[in-house]
Amino acid sequence: MTRRLKYILLVACLLWGVVVGRAQISVSVPTHVATGENFRLAYTIKTQDVSDFRAGNIPDELEVLAGPYTSRQSSYQMVNGHTSSSSSITFTYTLYAAKPGSYVIPAAHARVNGKMVSSRAVKVTVTGSASKGSSPKMHEDGSNAPSMQAAGTHISANDLFIKVTANKHRVHEQEPVLLTYKVYTLVDLTQLEGKMPDLTGFHTQEIPLPQQKSFHVERINGKSYRAVTWSQYVMYPQMTGKLKIPSITFKGIVVQQNRAVDPFEAFFNGGSGYVEVKRNIVAPALSIQVDPLPKKPAGFSGGVGRFNISAQINQAEVKAGSPITLRVVVGGTGNLKLIKQPVVNFPKDFDKYDPKITDKTKLTSTGLGGNMIYDFLVVPRNQGQYTIPAMEFTYYDTDANAYKTIKTQAFNVTVAKGDGKTSAESFDNMKDNDIHNIMKGDSTQYGTRDFFYGSVRYWLTLSGLLLMFFVLLFVFRKRAIDNANVVKMRGKKANSIARKRLKKASRLMFTNDSAAFYDEVLRALWGYVSYKLNMPVEQLTRENIASTLEQHGVDDLTVTRFISALDECEFERYAPGDPKGNKEKTFNYAMTAITEIENVMKKRK
Repeated sequence: MTRRLKYILLVACLLWGVVVGRAQISVSVPTHVATGENFRLAYTIKTQDVSDFRAGNIPDELEVLAGPYTSRQSSYQMVNGHTSSSSSITFTYTLYAAKPGSYVIPAAHARVNGKMVSSRAVKVTVTGSASKGSSPKMHEDGSNAPSMQAAGTHISANDLFIKVTANKHRVHEQEPVLLTYKVYTLVDLTQLEGKMPDLTGFHTQEIPLPQQKSFHVERINGKSYRAVTWSQYVMYPQMTGKLKIPSITFKGIVVQQNRAVDPFEAFFNGGSGYVEVKRNIVAPALSIQVDPLPKKPAGFSGGVGRFNISAQINQAEVKAGSPITLRVVVGGTGNLKLIKQPVVNFPKDFDKYDPKITDKTKLTSTGLGGNMIYDFLVVPRNQGQYTIPAMEFTYYDTDANAYKTIKTQAFNVTVAKGDGKTSAESFDNMKDNDIHNIMKGDSTQYGTRDFFYGSVRYWLTLSGLLLMFFVLLFVFRKRAIDNANVVKMRGKKANSIARKRLKKASRLMFTNDSAAFYDEVLRALWGYVSYKLNMPVEQLTRENIASTLEQHGVDDLTVTRFISALDECEFERYAPGDPKGNKEKTFNYAMTAITEIENVMKKRK
C-alpha cells in the first residue's frame, strides 16, 4: 500500500511539473471594455531566456494600435544570508475596441529555455460605447490621432507644452551637459519654430536630429500625449557658479476645424473648412550649478572627460635635410575641440613647422567623441642620434573625479649625412623666389605657316567639335523629354532606389540596431511600389497594391510574395526573437519580391 501511494505521488508530481512548464506564459487583459476604448494586452514570462515570441491572431475588431513593447524586470532578495533572484519579460500590446461583441484572442507561443510553450486563450467582451474620459484613438504607428478642435476653442497649457530636461544639474567646468527640449501635444500641431539663444558661460553645440519628426505616445496625469524630442544640445560650461539657461518662446501653429463652413461651399468658393491658430509655447528656464575644477596641475591640457593619446612616426632613419612627420592622436569623449595642442619637445637641431590639425570628432548625446589628429612636420639639420621624448597629456577624468596623466612612447631617430642642402633652405628659396629665372640655351624658331590656327588640323578639329555639339544637343534633348515624363522616370528610378536602400539594410543586418534595419527594408518596399506603380502615399494599401500589380500583368504568386514580404517586415519590426535569423529571412523576402516584380514588368514592356 505504501509503495502504491508513493507511485501515485510520483506521477502526480510529474504531471504537475508538466502543467507548470506549459503555463510559463501568463496573460493579462480586461474581460470587459467599452466600444471605442483603448486597452492593453500583456504576456508575462518568468525568465529572460525567451525567443521567437509570437502572439495569437488578434481579431480585426480589436485593432492593434501599437506593440509589442518589451519590458524586462529583475529582483534580488537576501533572507538570513541566502540570496534569491527572479526575472521576467513582458510583451505588451495596445488594442482598440472597434465594434461591440465577444472576441477570443488565441494562445501566444514562445521558445522558453529552449522549449516551445504557450499561453491560454483569453476572451474579451466589448459592449456599449466609449466613455468621455477614454483615451483618444491612435494611429498605426502608435501616435495619437487627436480629434481636431473646433475653431475658437481655447488651447490651454495642458493641451500643448514643452518640457526642458538636463541630464545633470551639477557639473564641473568643461563637463558636458545634455539639454533636451520635448514637445507634448493633444492638439493638431502642424508647425513649430524656436532656437536656442547664445548662452553666456556655455560653449553650445546642437545635436543633429531627423528633420522628419516621429511622434510617440506618453501618458502624463492620465492623458495620452503625442510626444517628440524636438531639439538637443550639448553644452560645455566655461564659467563657474550658478549658470542660467533662459526660457525660450517657441512659435507654433495649431489647426482647428471651422465647423460652421459648408464643405461644398468652401470647395467651390476657394474657402477652407480649417483655420490656423498661432500659439506661443514657452519652454521654462533651467539652472546648472558649475563647480570649479580642483587645483590644476602644471601642464593641464584643459581636457575634461575620458581621453587617450597615441603617437607614431613615419620613419626612424632619415638623411639630414629630409622631413619627418610625427602624428599625435588624442581621442576619447569630452571637450576635444577645446583642449590645448599637445606639446612636443623636439631636439634643438630639428626645424619644426606648425602642425596640420584634422578634426575627426562627432557630436552625440554623450558629448563630443572621436579623435583630434595633429601632424607635426620636422626637418633634422645635422646627422646623429636623436630622441623625441614622450608626450604627456593631463586631463580631468569625470568618472574618477581626479586628474590623470597619460603618455606616448618616445622615438629614437637616426639621421645620416645629407646632400648638403637642407629642406629648410629649399623652403626658404621657394618662398623668396616665386618667379623662375629666364630659361637659357638653344631655342627653336617656327615659320608663320607652322601655326595651328588656319591649318587643316584646325578646320578638322573645329568641324569635329561642331558635330559633337549637335550630337550632345540631340542626346540631352531626348533626356529632357524623358525627364518630363514623370511617370516613366519614377518607374525607372524605382529599382535603383530600392536596391540602394536594401544595400544599406544589408549593412545594418549585422548590427544590433534592428529597428533601423527593418525601417530601411520597409522604406525599400513601400518606396519601390510607390514609384513603380506611380501610386500616391495615401493610396498605398495592400488591396490597392495587389489590384494594381494584377492590372500590370504580375502573376498571383508574385503579388502574394510581395504582400507577404510587407507583412513579414512589419511583424519582424516589432517581434523579438532570433535577430540574426529574422533579419536574414526578412531581407531575402524583400529582395526576392522586388526582383520578381521587376522581371515581370520588364517582360511586359
